[in-house]
Amino acid sequence: MAISAAQPVTTEDLALSAQRITVKFGGLVAVNDVTFDIPDKGIVSLIGPNGAGKTTFFNVLTGLYAPSAGTVTLDGQNITAMAPHKIAKLGMGRTFQNIRLFATMTAEENVLVAMHSHTKAGITSTVLRLPSQRREERESSDAALELLDFVGIGKRYDEYARNLSYGDQRRLEIARALALRPKVLLLDEPTAGMNPQESAAFVGFVHRVRDEKEVSILLIEHDMSVVMRVSERVTVMDRGEKISEGTPDEVRNDQRVVEAYLGRTGTEGSAR
Repeated sequence: MAISAAQPVTTEDLALSAQRITVKFGGLVAVNDVTFDIPDKGIVSLIGPNGAGKTTFFNVLTGLYAPSAGTVTLDGQNITAMAPHKIAKLGMGRTFQNIRLFATMTAEENVLVAMHSHTKAGITSTVLRLPSQRREERESSDAALELLDFVGIGKRYDEYARNLSYGDQRRLEIARALALRPKVLLLDEPTAGMNPQESAAFVGFVHRVRDEKEVSILLIEHDMSVVMRVSERVTVMDRGEKISEGTPDEVRNDQRVVEAYLGRTGTEGSAR
């Protein structure tokens, strides 16, 4: 079956574009000739059964893996195989399936760490505590507190990350990613561990992040109820290949998707 059609987008409309990405580990082809685009200020999801190659593809986009073939561009700039910290500085933020916070730092300090790539103070001004450095420090603190308020944990700014609830740690991780001032925000299993009510609320939160922070968002997500409600476009991978792409309704009714993923029971969930 052919990949389902979706509304075409032009190069100028793309926040991120991955063209013909292939990743090989020895004799294993983990990702095979996958092309994938994120429209400017779009919300898209990447789904597929376990072992489909989603996380490997995700890691190529963020620079953790270098592709064996293909190119990745962010806001028109080639970032293929660029170091992750350089990609982050150019405008890509991400969260992780397994939360990676600085456990013994406060919520505010976690966000401030991410802001470091955008600060201008050098070693001399920092050591001498020059007025410009102190002003920038105050501005950074204000911005960090504003982001914590935005994600709903502003009152817990001075608590250690390890003492926050699981849901609040997820929110903190998103605040830290937003501190990078990203053009594209990648969320890896953002509703993992959430109850149905929290997952439902997350859908509205993602739209608010996109609208108010003006970022494009890519999710890897197993909760199909979240995927179908939050996504404007959905791409489906199976066994390292893209098998479907389109609107949630188009993907939900694609027989190859039903057979490969959505029709399976268990942890993968259902599109219905």
